[in-house]
Amino acid sequence: MVTVAVNRGRPGGVRCKICGLRTPADVGAAAMAGAGYIGLVFFPRSPRHLEIGAARDLALAAPVGLAKVGLVVDAEDADLEAITASVPLDMLQLHGRESPARVAEVKARFGLPVMKALGVAEAADLAAIAEYEAVADQILIDAKAPKGAALPGGNGLSFDWRLIAGRVWQRPWMLAGGLTPENVAEAVRLTGAAQVDVSSGVESAPGVKEAARIAAFVAAAQG
Repeated sequence: MVTVAVNRGRPGGVRCKICGLRTPADVGAAAMAGAGYIGLVFFPRSPRHLEIGAARDLALAAPVGLAKVGLVVDAEDADLEAITASVPLDMLQLHGRESPARVAEVKARFGLPVMKALGVAEAADLAAIAEYEAVADQILIDAKAPKGAALPGGNGLSFDWRLIAGRVWQRPWMLAGGLTPENVAEAVRLTGAAQVDVSSGVESAPGVKEAARIAAFVAAAQG
């Protein structure tokens, strides 16, 4: 098992989630940059997918204080059982078409906080947030994937941040979708996001994280 140190970041600053980590070096880079969360992807079609054993090793390498989030897409109970039994996660992220009832079911059955990802392309898409606030612990507001896209997220696409500027929700929420070290400060300024998520924006190729970009992203987000 590899262990890494953690930089606690600026107290009270924007919390950053670095998603799609695949190596101990990725975990170390996220921790040293001051990220608050890491995302481990369990979705075979994704270039960031992890087998359970590899995910367990990464989760065990994460320092105390770095929350470990398991991302799944319309997962069956058997798959969730296998993941949660082996990988010490702090939260599940449901990134598919899970209904509010399914979110509540997963939360009750597996005993972990649940973050529900919702795609946004236009103002009408925001109506779904209220339905999920009743059952999810957190909401991840992401860019809606294009029709026919192979992945529900991590596509490097953003949405019009002005759609959510000044809005207040009942649950903690996180902004995602096309964020990079170059644009995250503006995204935070426009939306008031207290939490942000990045995957492709800190990569040199799909699934290949760059430590320098992770550090730059967190620094820019936290100002």
